[in-house]
Amino acid sequence: MAKIATVITDYFEDVEYTDPAKEFKNAGHEVVTIESEQGKTVKGKQGDASVTIDKGIDDVSSDDFDALFIPGGFSPDMLRADERFVKFAKDFMDKKKPVLAICHGPQLLITAKTLEGRDVTGFKSIQVDLEYAGGNLHDKEVVVCGNQLVTSREPDDIPAFVEASKKVLG
Repeated sequence: MAKIATVITDYFEDVEYTDPAKEFKNAGHEVVTIESEQGKTVKGKQGDASVTIDKGIDDVSSDDFDALFIPGGFSPDMLRADERFVKFAKDFMDKKKPVLAICHGPQLLITAKTLEGRDVTGFKSIQVDLEYAGGNLHDKEVVVCGNQLVTSREPDDIPAFVEASKKVLG
């Protein structure tokens, strides 16, 4: 089963982390949370979820994982201001490892300049950004590109996102 790196910080969209993470774990995958500091507790923007971070970004490499999960909310926008997270995400894309990004999650991939020519979707407010980044935008509940990149738009898309992600993870 896959070992999934999950980059997350404060103000993540609660259900966009909790629901997929639960489904991935139930399917036998390992979900490892990564932020700037191991042991820190981050809180969801709705106030419903808090997550204790498993690993600090300086203590991990993309080689340690089989896939990358980027929940939405304000978290991806905050993470993309830190070059360590941008490089980490870019490594997964460059190595063609599965990348699972929902809602605002693709913002990290925009900053990593990894969406050129890729089929993608995201939250309505970032769709123009996805196009400017060279992505082929599809306004659908889930888009799978090359059996590697899985993207979805919003919390309502979580069931389709999880199902497509599990197929890509194998």
